[in-house]
Amino acid sequence: MTLKELAASLKLSPTTVSRALNGYPEVNAKTRKRVSDAAEQANYHPNTRAKSLATGRTHAIGHVIPLSDSHEIVNPVFADFIAGAGETYSRNGYEMVLSMVPDADEEQAYRNMIARGAVDGMIVHGPKLNDPRIALLTQLRVPFVVHGRSSGIIAPYSWLDINNKRSFRRATEFLLQLGHRRIALINGLETMDFAMRRRAGYLQALQDAGVPHDPALMRQAEMTEVFGHKAATELMRLPDPPTAFLSSSMLVAYGLRRALVDQNVALGRDVSVITHDDDLSYLPNGNDVPLFTATRSSVREAGRKAAEMLLQQIKSPDRPPETCLMETTLIVGESTGAAPR
Repeated sequence: MTLKELAASLKLSPTTVSRALNGYPEVNAKTRKRVSDAAEQANYHPNTRAKSLATGRTHAIGHVIPLSDSHEIVNPVFADFIAGAGETYSRNGYEMVLSMVPDADEEQAYRNMIARGAVDGMIVHGPKLNDPRIALLTQLRVPFVVHGRSSGIIAPYSWLDINNKRSFRRATEFLLQLGHRRIALINGLETMDFAMRRRAGYLQALQDAGVPHDPALMRQAEMTEVFGHKAATELMRLPDPPTAFLSSSMLVAYGLRRALVDQNVALGRDVSVITHDDDLSYLPNGNDVPLFTATRSSVREAGRKAAEMLLQQIKSPDRPPETCLMETTLIVGESTGAAPR
């Protein structure tokens, strides 16, 4: 079925049907639903090439993925974010363009993708402090949304982030209320903005409680199970080991738990653990009762929301930058208890 045939069957003009399918606000909601239902029933799909020629848009969103083991973009969390974003793209007739490049070629990859007119917008992953990609994309005048934030950037830009500082401050306060004073932080790479904010929240809670922070209790690296195991093993061998841990991801927490089992230390009784849980589809936090006490926020939902924000920017290029700060929920599981006497 062609667009003209679909329009004729609905006794509407092809222009109205096209605008309804593309979500234009001047077409009322009742008509949009009527057109959408008819298109679905007739298995109608607009010709992508014709649609691009008519609208001047590619209906594609770009994601540049640097190939490196020195930053958090390689974390499996990325897959769930992409799954969430992909749901939004598919629902709105957009496709995803992934460009996998070495670190050194990342800036040129953005320039090439935009110069070719291959995408209508970009999502930026893994922001660092003073991230130069934000200035680059602003200069290139392409719609973009940053998954996370970049401290040090003054100019406004669109971003979606979780409240990392408040999340880890609340988690640290929870452990302090349980009587813990030797609290270790096993963090992600602190060149990454999210990890820097989590560290700031941890330090703020200790300071507010009058508990001096001990640099010997802090570790940072790529968030892997192996890193969690290695860091916890080292920390538990200190002359005055921690009685509690804050972990920046479930992968790290599983490595941490393995280290405690190796040393016959009981999780939740001898040592407490709070982790951040991205609510990943493939890495659940226990069954009915959570294994870990956790600060929880769905990264898949973050992907959906970031994609929605970007598509709104593409539809309305003159709208000001939009921001979204998602709060985490503290879920109490089996991994926390009162500090041992």
